[in-house]
Amino acid sequence: MKYRKDLSKSKYLQGLQCPRLLWIAFNQADRIPPPDAATQFIFDQGHLVGEYAQRLFPEGIKLDTGDIGRNLKETTECLSLRRPVFEAGFSAKRLYCRVDVLNPVGEEEWDIIEVKSTNSVKDEHVKDVEFQLHCCLNAGLKVRHCHVMCLDKDYVRQGEIDPARLFTAQDVTSRLGLVEGEFERRLAGMLAIVDSDRCPDVAVGRHCESPNSCPLQVECWTGMSKHNVMTLYGGKKLGEELLARGIINISDIPGDVELSAKQRLQKQCVDCVRPHVDVGAVRRFLAGLQYPLYFMDFETFSTAIPMYDGTRPHQKVPFQFSVHSIAAHGAEPQHCSFLAEGRGDPRPEFARALVGAIVPEGSILVYSAPFEKSMLKDLAEGFPEYRDHLEGIRERVVDLNLPFKNFSFYHPDQTGSASLKIVLPVLTGLNYEQLEIAEGETASLQYMEEAFGDIADEKRQKIRADLIAYCSLDTYGMVEIVHRLCEIVDNTV
Repeated sequence: MKYRKDLSKSKYLQGLQCPRLLWIAFNQADRIPPPDAATQFIFDQGHLVGEYAQRLFPEGIKLDTGDIGRNLKETTECLSLRRPVFEAGFSAKRLYCRVDVLNPVGEEEWDIIEVKSTNSVKDEHVKDVEFQLHCCLNAGLKVRHCHVMCLDKDYVRQGEIDPARLFTAQDVTSRLGLVEGEFERRLAGMLAIVDSDRCPDVAVGRHCESPNSCPLQVECWTGMSKHNVMTLYGGKKLGEELLARGIINISDIPGDVELSAKQRLQKQCVDCVRPHVDVGAVRRFLAGLQYPLYFMDFETFSTAIPMYDGTRPHQKVPFQFSVHSIAAHGAEPQHCSFLAEGRGDPRPEFARALVGAIVPEGSILVYSAPFEKSMLKDLAEGFPEYRDHLEGIRERVVDLNLPFKNFSFYHPDQTGSASLKIVLPVLTGLNYEQLEIAEGETASLQYMEEAFGDIADEKRQKIRADLIAYCSLDTYGMVEIVHRLCEIVDNTV
């Protein structure tokens, strides 16, 4: 006799994203890797947000979540008390869900409140609540309204966190769209997949990354060629259509397929195995730079619950910068950096150090300017004593990403990407492979461990050294990119 496999709301959401993921989650769960540090951080943030939301219901009862049977029993016992219930569990027709907050209304009805750690209500949140409503109704619960409670993006911390102002709730009842029979057919289809002895075949596509990055993505994409059609610049939808036609590689795209100008250049580079260079556009970009040149990069961290006065939920807090500078044409680059120490708000010292590192003249190059510009804007608003200097820096920012984003330079090894981590090794040969910290998300998590974790001093110093090495390579890499672009222009007749 087979063990009955009940569908939880998390598995339901997996099924909506990918039937293959759903089948493996039930039948070969050991193939799914454990959550990485970034994913675990998101989970932990969600739990913390949930705890703050519960403070809005001081008479609430929190139920056991470790054992499904006990959770269901406690839920039945608590419903008669007509008090808010946290993590109330319901099971019916092979479905099981837990409700973040079940709030009594009237004499016998209840409101379902789903708590999210985001700053807005997303479509997948509505689908989450839709599953809960269906499960609760089948279990005999009388439901009035369904709400999604998320963080208020405009809340600014001043002193202790005020849960009443931290959250905003949206009634999503009218968005649930429980068309008679449709939901049951969808669930029946998922349960048929779960019960099948065969894993369904599912082509790769946009669903591998949306609404969440699939933990099986590496496995499913193994064997895809380097220049597969899903790497077309801005062409994920087109890539899916081509895969459906059996066209896997960019070089095999037939002439009847309409490509954008950038996609045509990408295909051309793949076909001829050499880069495209618009020398005139690159020359104009370089001619617009004024010495002294500064190459600047920021590292930030963010938390769902704002940690410091004057910050908002999920606001990016800068804790580190690297600046390489070149005083004049042909001069050697000089380097200065800042890395916050301690648990206090790093922004005041960050701002002070930054304005001391950059004089009020010359071009300031960053890679993908909107990010650094938004950080400078926040700092100028938060620390008016540095406003003029910070606004001056912001006005002089030049985006080094533009020649690559605009395809003024494109190498086939970029595989449709204009990110620094891809462009740097392609253009200069430098890469991040030898570094302990090789990308921004890891840098944020490592900084938080160093600043707030209970770790040995030796490990703390190691993390700090790794952070400095990583951020320094970002700005030194930009120096080398400009040098290489200059060489390309100078060597072109």
